[in-house]
Amino acid sequence: MLYDLLRYHFGWVDERGNPNETARTPLHHCGVLALSAAEAVSGDHNSAVLAASAVELAYNFVLVHNDVQAGRIDQRDDRPSIWWVWGPSQAINAGDGLHALARSALMRLSESEVSADTVLESLRSLDQACLTLCEGQYMDLTFQDQLMVSEPDYLDMIRRKSGALAGCSAKIGALAASSRPETAEALNQWGENLGMAMQIRNDIRDLWGNQNDGFTPSNVLNKKKSLPLIHALQNSSTTVKRELTSIYMKRVLGPDDSARVVALLDETGSREYSDEQASAFVGDGMDAISAIAPDLRQPQALEHAVDWLLDGRNSSAR
Repeated sequence: MLYDLLRYHFGWVDERGNPNETARTPLHHCGVLALSAAEAVSGDHNSAVLAASAVELAYNFVLVHNDVQAGRIDQRDDRPSIWWVWGPSQAINAGDGLHALARSALMRLSESEVSADTVLESLRSLDQACLTLCEGQYMDLTFQDQLMVSEPDYLDMIRRKSGALAGCSAKIGALAASSRPETAEALNQWGENLGMAMQIRNDIRDLWGNQNDGFTPSNVLNKKKSLPLIHALQNSSTTVKRELTSIYMKRVLGPDDSARVVALLDETGSREYSDEQASAFVGDGMDAISAIAPDLRQPQALEHAVDWLLDGRNSSAR
């Protein structure tokens, strides 16, 4: 049954449908952004619970499809991915189901005395964000077959892939809390910039590992073009560029290649540069909400969200 696959994805049941009594479904960055935006606007996050549920469902649809695209065997909690257990076709079906549930959850805002115009605007924003995200995914997959990718193209890709749904999450949370359109749009920019910062930070973590040991370089094995690599290819010495190029021209990369790539990125200061760029996006996000500060009843909610999303406890951007 389709819903058993969805319950399994959330960790509520095992592969045979048996309940997991100790399951704790994580709240990803999209839900946090929606709830934080609502609390900042109105002083209470409860008005955005349905909005947060919708964007969380949408994000999980992305996770399921990403697992298929990347051939990722294990989910984030070390259980086999849906596609590994039931096959890629059923995983795509499950992801589509999650997307439909996201839209249904957002339509239920009308049950919470939210105006029809606000519900429609929220739904339009979610649909546009998902479409933009697919554009970013297309670009990301295309870049894997290209040796050279410019930094502007990379930033455009992550703005679509990682920024669009994050920005939409904050905007929908604000709309659910009856914010002014100008306030919702500013929070959209805040969330978009945070989504981009998270993607850069997660790409760094995926290359160097949580303990800076370099033992989790899956992005290298997939020939993923992340900001540290792009920086090195554009700014390193000719010798380093040639070595990186020779590694990435191989048909299949191995663990030794991954370790060498990380060592070369260390030599070129690419990690430090990428960290600086991530911090700059956080700053741009905070600048975006400075003009609407008088409209916010609990602005510290946004600061708390930034701390939670970027201090390493959350790694949901892919």
